Amino acid sequence: MKRLLVVFVALIVLIFVSPGCSITLDGKAIPPEMHTINIGFFENNAPIVVANLSQQFTEDLKNRIRSTTRLSLVNGEGNANMSGTITDYHFAPISIQATPNNVAPIAGAEVLSITVRVKFVYDADKKLNFDQSFTETTNFTGDISSQEQQLIKTITPKLIDDIFNKAFNNW
Repeated sequence: MKRLLVVFVALIVLIFVSPGCSITLDGKAIPPEMHTINIGFFENNAPIVVANLSQQFTEDLKNRIRSTTRLSLVNGEGNANMSGTITDYHFAPISIQATPNNVAPIAGAEVLSITVRVKFVYDADKKLNFDQSFTETTNFTGDISSQEQQLIKTITPKLIDDIFNKAFNNW
C-alpha cells in the first residue's frame, strides 16, 4: 500500500511540477462578496516599446478574467481594481557561438524577458491586496523582428497566469 502511495505522489509531482507545466485554479479563492473588477490599461513604460504590447496584454488579461471567473468587468471603481505597467521588455544573448577567422562571436541563442508591475486592490479584504512585479521569459534563436509577435504570444499567457493566480488563487 505504501508503495502505491509513493508511486501516486510521484506521478502527481511529475504531471504538475515538471518544467513547462502550468497550474491554474481558475479563481477558486475569489471572495463571494467580490462581484466586479476594474482592469486599468497597462501602459508600456519599458525602455523598448512594442507598439501593440500594452493593448494586447490588457485585453488578454481582461479576457482571462471574463472567461474564467464570475466577475463582471466594469469601468470605474469595482469591488476590486487591478492596474499596472509594463516596466521591462528586453532581449539578451544567453549563449555565444564562435565564428571562423577571428570574427566577433555572435549569439547562439537569446532570451526575451517581459516584466509587468501589477497593483491589485480589494478593500473588503486588505490581505489580498498586492503591488508586485511579474517576469516571464522565453528563449529564441535568430532575428527577433521576424518572431517577436509570436514570442510575445508565448510570454503573455504565462504572465497572466502568474497575475491571475496571485490575485484569485492566493498563491
